[in-house]
Parts: sequence; C-alpha cells; structure tokens
Amino acid sequence: MRTATRFLIIAPVILLGWVALPKTPKAPQAGPEYTSDGQLRLPANYREWVYLSSGFDMSYNPDRAPDHHMFDNVFVNPEAWRAFMTSGKWPDKTMLVLEFRGAESRGSINRQGNFQDAVVMGLEVHVKDQARFGDKWGFFGFSSGDAAAKMIPMSADCYSCHSDHGAVDTTFVQFYPTLVPIAKAKGTLEAAYQKEAANH
Repeated sequence: MRTATRFLIIAPVILLGWVALPKTPKAPQAGPEYTSDGQLRLPANYREWVYLSSGFDMSYNPDRAPDHHMFDNVFVNPEAWRAFMTSGKWPDKTMLVLEFRGAESRGSINRQGNFQDAVVMGLEVHVKDQARFGDKWGFFGFSSGDAAAKMIPMSADCYSCHSDHGAVDTTFVQFYPTLVPIAKAKGTLEAAYQKEAANH
C-alpha cells in the first residue's frame, strides 16, 4: 500500500519534469526540399552555410553592362563542401546559393569604395539532384521574399553557359578561390575550362 501511495506521489513529478525538458530542435534537412508541385523551397538557413566568395558587378555578357552596382555572395551547403574538399567533386544534393545585394558608397564613415546593402535583391539556387533532373543540375530563381521557386527552363542560357564554361561539373569553381586549388590537386578541372583559362 505504501509503495502504491509513493508511486502516486512521484509519478506526477516525473511527468512534469519530462514535459518541462527543452525539446531538441529539428535539424534542417541536408538536401533540397520541394513543394508538391515541384518548386524548390528556399533553404532558410543558407547564410549559415559555407561562404565561398563574393563578386562585384560581374557579368558574363559584354553587351549587358549593369546600370547599377551589385554584389553577389555564394554559399554552399556544408555537406557538399566537405565532400568537395575530399574529392574535388560535387556530390548529389549539392546546393549553391547566389545572393544578390545592391552596392552602397555613402554611409557612416565610408569615403571610398562600396559596401553591401542590407536588402537582398534576389537569389539563385543551383541544385544537383540526379534523380530529379535529367542533366543532373537545375537552376531556380527567387525574387525577394519568395519561399519557393519554379525551376528555370532547361532552354535558358544559364545551362549552356555553365556547361561550356564551368570549371568543375558545370559550376563556376574558377571564381571560388578556396576551391580552385582543391580541384587542381584532385585533377577535376574540366578540360574545356583549362583550355579557356590558358588563352586568358
């Protein structure tokens, strides 16, 4: 009888302690996530990923000079970065995020040069998903505030441009200074890129 009474007293305390324990937050999915209609969900934590590089006023078309200054920042999911550092290749489920921000020259104590604006002007995500894309990679363009985006059609110039000029697996590793030495050491630089680089 005493044992049963003691249990009735202790059990609610144990239950209360279990309920009060902090819940472990759910880890974000490592690979790309899609909506039911095939749109890519924007990875909300991409700015916690590995930073690769920034460009300033970059354009691959000489006839399309920007009418305003722009920065772009490139991030890659950590799992893909670790694989690249080991092999010099991008694994399946790689996601590269290109973030566009306007450039400012006047602000605070700055007197020369440019710094990045706080507003994200747009995002592009380059995804390697072999089961989903026949050509392994897909491009998705996000406007400011978009939570998901449709895939850019395969007929768009970005696919052929990356295929013809990408240093590693249709990606512009040539613009990522921390990755170029890895690709050289692992022998994964594309022959077409190496020929192109030799002519510059």
